Amino acid sequence: MKVKRALLSVSDKTGIVELGKALAELGIEIISTGGTMRALRDAGVPVMAVQDVTGFPEMMDGRVKTLHPKIHGAILAVRDNPSHVQDMKDHDITPIDLVVVNLYPFQQTIAKPDVTLPEAIENIDIGGPCMVRASAKNNKYVAIVTNPKKYGEIVDILKKNGEFTDAYRLELAREAFQHTAQYDTAIAAYLTEQVEKGDAK
Repeated sequence: MKVKRALLSVSDKTGIVELGKALAELGIEIISTGGTMRALRDAGVPVMAVQDVTGFPEMMDGRVKTLHPKIHGAILAVRDNPSHVQDMKDHDITPIDLVVVNLYPFQQTIAKPDVTLPEAIENIDIGGPCMVRASAKNNKYVAIVTNPKKYGEIVDILKKNGEFTDAYRLELAREAFQHTAQYDTAIAAYLTEQVEKGDAK
């Protein structure tokens, strides 16, 4: 299954411009959000804003942008299920084949000696983990990349084959679930400390 459309939305921008350029050169359409989109556009990479896909602007200080059926339907659709295919057709949903996401820097935020509980809470990512988990669940059709160190590898594969093997997408999914598990564990541990210290008011 050839990769035709990718969604890029990262907190850690390491290598994202180079990845965007490589994907664009391969003719892959790129959707993006916020700071990632600005970085790509500033580098001359053609990119479509998520809000142009969903028809809704980013809102609530960026808390709500990708939580929409036109994004999650595009990720979660089972491509050989006639009902899913019909739903995509009925609601003008174009499949997303590659998702590149890493999450708000929660661990780095709570490592600051003067961090407040509200600041820590604000750095809990919501849309990112949703996209990561959706993509990882639907790994038969979608490749999910959470580690910038993988960018060169995925570009090499796409240049050679234009698509990923089932085994490779499954391995990416395993890494993605591990990524979100560690993230949620860090959040739970931090909030446990706050409760025990009596800081939660």
